Amino acid sequence: MRRRLGTAVVGSVLALALAACAGEGAGGGGGAGTGAEAEELLVGVSMPTQTSERWIADGDSVRQQLQEAGYQVELQYAGDDIPTQSQQVDQMITQGADLLIIAAIDGTALSSQLQAAADAGIPVIAYDRLIRDSENVDFYVTFDNFQVGVAQANALLTGLGLRNADGSPGSATGPFNIEIFAGSLDDNNAFFFFDGAMSVLQPLIDDGTLVVKSTQTSIEQAAILRWQQETAQRRMEDLLTAGYNDGTRLDGVLSPYDGISRGIITALQNAGYGTAENPMPVITGQDAEIASVKLIADGVQHSTIFKDTRLLAEQAGIAGEAFLGGSEPEANDTETYDNGVKVVPSYLLPIETVYADNIQSVLVDTGYWTAEEVASGQAS
Repeated sequence: MRRRLGTAVVGSVLALALAACAGEGAGGGGGAGTGAEAEELLVGVSMPTQTSERWIADGDSVRQQLQEAGYQVELQYAGDDIPTQSQQVDQMITQGADLLIIAAIDGTALSSQLQAAADAGIPVIAYDRLIRDSENVDFYVTFDNFQVGVAQANALLTGLGLRNADGSPGSATGPFNIEIFAGSLDDNNAFFFFDGAMSVLQPLIDDGTLVVKSTQTSIEQAAILRWQQETAQRRMEDLLTAGYNDGTRLDGVLSPYDGISRGIITALQNAGYGTAENPMPVITGQDAEIASVKLIADGVQHSTIFKDTRLLAEQAGIAGEAFLGGSEPEANDTETYDNGVKVVPSYLLPIETVYADNIQSVLVDTGYWTAEEVASGQAS
């Protein structure tokens, strides 16, 4: 897990900051804000699933950040099961958590737990996924999710030759046949990704440069429940059967996540794509999962969006330190993330597009993956 935990310098600085500030003000249910030492305080961390290497990395990173600062950490994974996550959060509150950090499976399903946390004086940080329809969300740490979608769409256009990497017009003119995939409708981020992507693609669909042969251009039509690879594979198979059995070539696929991308790729390979005579369409992705990074290096997947979860874990720790010390975390966005009840103060982190030619500089040189891991497609 070394590559995801940040540099030793960053970790040490954060640990010192957390240790210095813990227990200096009002806080949560157990001892925060009452002069308690860090080791007396408990942070509950709820992650959605272990089926994605991304969430395993996030959970481990957050836990290590906080443990190095001296806090007790209860980390739970919910197996993509909403009742399980609800039960786990309930248990953390019962155990006397002083702070909750939650990456929700369903952003609308934890209202009663959040009310219980508020009643107990426990601050809640929404981690990467906004928790909706509750006033009891105190802070949100995430990436600029609208820009993730914009970057995915621009990567698709770059792969098609409609746009150069520097954003200037490319030499291709189209028309190109594309299909569109979206994330899970119970994840608020899916809407930001989709809206960002469509802000770029819709004008080109309207003028005929891009053709969605299935005509499925709404998020409801394109959504993949729980971001599941197998569900994405089935939808791609259905799209190919319905629209491309007449010899029409599919030129590109907007995919919002690497797991979905791999499902799409499997369906396309089974349909005869990925040969010298019938190359793979341009396929986007997100999260720089190692299996997909290898596919990019091998020329199978075109791109992915890298969101450095080491920085996200660090920012969650900094925000947690502020709450446990009785102060408010610093936000750099106080306008964008309306959860239906309130605008949640947020801290947004930057993203980067990964292509085959910058894997080394973006992922290997920064220590996120090693060259050996990229070559094998497996984390060590």
